[in-house]
Amino acid sequence: MPERAPTPHPADPQDGEADEVVSAVLTASRLLVAVSARSLASVEETLTLPQFRMLVVLSTRGPMNISRLGTHLDVIPSTAMRMVERLTGAGMLERELNPRNRREILIRLTTEGRRVVDTATDRRRAEIARIVGGMPPAHRTALVEALRAFNEAGDEPPAAEQAAPARTGTDMRW
Repeated sequence: MPERAPTPHPADPQDGEADEVVSAVLTASRLLVAVSARSLASVEETLTLPQFRMLVVLSTRGPMNISRLGTHLDVIPSTAMRMVERLTGAGMLERELNPRNRREILIRLTTEGRRVVDTATDRRRAEIARIVGGMPPAHRTALVEALRAFNEAGDEPPAAEQAAPARTGTDMRW
């Protein structure tokens, strides 16, 4: 197993703030992974989070070849290919010749793959809405600004906008 370089401890006093941000983001990522896992399990019990991530990448970025897909997932092409094989067998992905380059195969979502992404995303959205609804309004505004900057820095496309469900008088507004 290759040795990892130790994480440097910054000497700059402002880097203490960066450590605090990293810790807060790590904690939030645990919460978000748990939300994702629950939403996925309620839709498709046999799908792993990495497989779901592949479906989401294809959903947000469109059809692509295996090399580009592996790059987006930060996996080697053979790993991406094994994931594609499993998801194709499950009816969630399909392969097709690229009409612009007949030597290239594109990977795309099927109707079933789209259904799984949409249903899991709707469930995840509802649970996140419940969590965010418990936050004070000023923190929600700050969270939106911070997460937009975070997502942009990480080159993650925005989630599809959806109309908010009708709210009752007892719902928290945000």
